[in-house]
Amino acid sequence: MTHTPIRLGMVGGGKGAMIGEVHRIAARLDNRFALVAGALSTTPERNAESAAACGIAPDRTYDDFAEMARAEAARPDGIEAVSICTPNHVHFPAARAFLEAGIHVICDKPMTSTLEDARTLAQIAEASNALFVLTHNYSAYPQLRLAREMVARGDLGALRLVQVEYAQDWLTEPSDSKQASWRGDPAKAGAGGSIGDIGTHAYQLARFVSGMAPDRLAADLTSFVPGRAVDDNAQIMLRYASGAKGSLWCSQVASGTENALRLRIYGEKAGIEWLHEAPETLWFTPFGAPTQKLRRGAATMAGSRVPPGHPEGYLEGFANIYAEAADAIRAHQAGTPHETLLPGIRDGIEGLEFIDACIRSAKADSAWVETGHG
Repeated sequence: MTHTPIRLGMVGGGKGAMIGEVHRIAARLDNRFALVAGALSTTPERNAESAAACGIAPDRTYDDFAEMARAEAARPDGIEAVSICTPNHVHFPAARAFLEAGIHVICDKPMTSTLEDARTLAQIAEASNALFVLTHNYSAYPQLRLAREMVARGDLGALRLVQVEYAQDWLTEPSDSKQASWRGDPAKAGAGGSIGDIGTHAYQLARFVSGMAPDRLAADLTSFVPGRAVDDNAQIMLRYASGAKGSLWCSQVASGTENALRLRIYGEKAGIEWLHEAPETLWFTPFGAPTQKLRRGAATMAGSRVPPGHPEGYLEGFANIYAEAADAIRAHQAGTPHETLLPGIRDGIEGLEFIDACIRSAKADSAWVETGHG
């Protein structure tokens, strides 16, 4: 398999966009991608500035993603993949344009802003000769990969409880910042606020590690900040077909927290716990036995990049997604079978089904509703 850098384009993620720089760092960390084209910002002047800052040549700088998809697909040296780092409402039309042009897509979450668009995009992806990758980067952390393996081989026994939470405080007060304004606008973010922005991350993480998707949920969605058009806090109960129970809490108004993602799973034989703010440790407690502190080390180095004791986390998790995407793209181009844990279309649809079910439940006074999967 060749490791010649994959020619990469980017939509969104221009000057002042935090997530765009995260994608660029992740893409170049292993030298598997070379950013050569972009439609990075919404105005021509800002777009030109953003592209120049990223080293993109003027003739590969586009003011419109549809124009970029057409032009790059026609070039003999056109991009092989594109990163979509825009507000949610642009994910669908941008992904559609590049998938239909035969260009692989690496897209930020949630996959689209509506469930209808997610299902349509799944059909487009199935008809396209291109891959679709969703950047649920937490699923690429080494200790969470280990947790998934432990659950799958029965170390916990039959699962009983799945508890996941993702708390932040950056929207505790009204904000007119660029990042806050589009996230608070249902026309751009979709109907979900905290459930779309961080709740989908928590949901996918619990799904990834436990191997289970809930078939029913009951959601209590709140907008604590006056005038906010989307939820900024959600408390959700989950029921699984196996009989297991769970809960998901996500909040962007939890004063005093920063990025508190936490997962706990309990089975008949043992429990595990992982916290994002200490990502190199997985706690494992067999029933009636001392707790074991499983540190990233020789036995759990899959996906690790530096020796134990040298902290790694968010950027490296993102880079793992990009490195695995590069492997998948090269295997696809070569026509060779390739197994991967990369999040994709299924994860995207389940994320939008989660948002849709939460909203339906909340509108019915937190009644239990079907999720559409499980």
